[in-house]
Amino acid sequence: MIIGLTIILVLVLFLPFTKIVERNLEVFLFIMGVLSALVSQVLNRDLINEALIHPINITLAVLVAGLLFRWFQGTIKKGVLGISKAIPYRLFIALLVIILGLISSLITAIIAAIILVSVISVLEMDKKSEIRLVVLACFAIGMGAALTPIGEPLSTIVVSKLDEDFMYLFQLIGVYVIPGIIVFGILAAFLVKSREESNKILGQSAPGSTNPDTESQVESYAEIIIRSLKIYLFVMALTFLGAGFQPFIEEYLLDLNPLILYWINIVSAVLDNATLAAAEISPVMNETTIRDILLGLLVSGGMLIPGNIPNIIAAGKLKITSLQYARFAIPVGLIAMVVYFVVILVI
Repeated sequence: MIIGLTIILVLVLFLPFTKIVERNLEVFLFIMGVLSALVSQVLNRDLINEALIHPINITLAVLVAGLLFRWFQGTIKKGVLGISKAIPYRLFIALLVIILGLISSLITAIIAAIILVSVISVLEMDKKSEIRLVVLACFAIGMGAALTPIGEPLSTIVVSKLDEDFMYLFQLIGVYVIPGIIVFGILAAFLVKSREESNKILGQSAPGSTNPDTESQVESYAEIIIRSLKIYLFVMALTFLGAGFQPFIEEYLLDLNPLILYWINIVSAVLDNATLAAAEISPVMNETTIRDILLGLLVSGGMLIPGNIPNIIAAGKLKITSLQYARFAIPVGLIAMVVYFVVILVI
């Protein structure tokens, strides 16, 4: 079993960077998920039912958002461009990342990601800046959403498993997460090119024009439905992957030192972090251990597209490939992992 799961993990980590897998990423992950469940001998009717039901809410949210954006694209575009011109552009970019990161715990990571995509879709931005903004915002959203039980599945599972109140995670990791969100916003302000620089790169002269790399034109209903179905298959694949690797996690990881587990949790870049949290966190643990585990899961979740739902939604809508995403996200994620590791060692 261990050899089989190890091979699957290596394939999931590296094959998405090849062109043939990149074009069929959802199908590839679905196949790997089913194989991992078969290898672990956990593929049963209950798991299949969970895999069929779990993606429904996320898929409906993406579908409805896609339809609303299609119907109100003109109004949204006018509003976003108006706000972005009313305040300094770099300040607008920083506030976008920070505010979405902070409110994602109240409006859910899914809605925050949809808002992010809607805003980026109408900003004139070169592709490199677009990718950087998506990556930094997804790190902020993925971390911020964990501050309350309604933000994302990970936080819901942790609070439920520990039988704690609504503000537990905010009190436990808020002092670490909120400064991180602010830093990601500041980084976005400096690393995303200004409106004028982007226009120059794109060969545009008018500030009101849009990035040809971004889906600024009205999508067809077929495109919206197909993207929603891809999200459904993606989340289903992650459900199978999480269940398939759970026996491995329970057998070999749970007795490790929390600081070692912090680094091992980098696998949440490709595995469902809610499943990892459910397997690793126990009510008998002290708060320091729980904190270390959660920070490892949250920071590494932004490093690759499958690591978090916001990454999947944003990359899918804006047509960002796995390689494009990883080139910027992996260095950012590794630096963030090191910084947080030093912080938790010192504190």
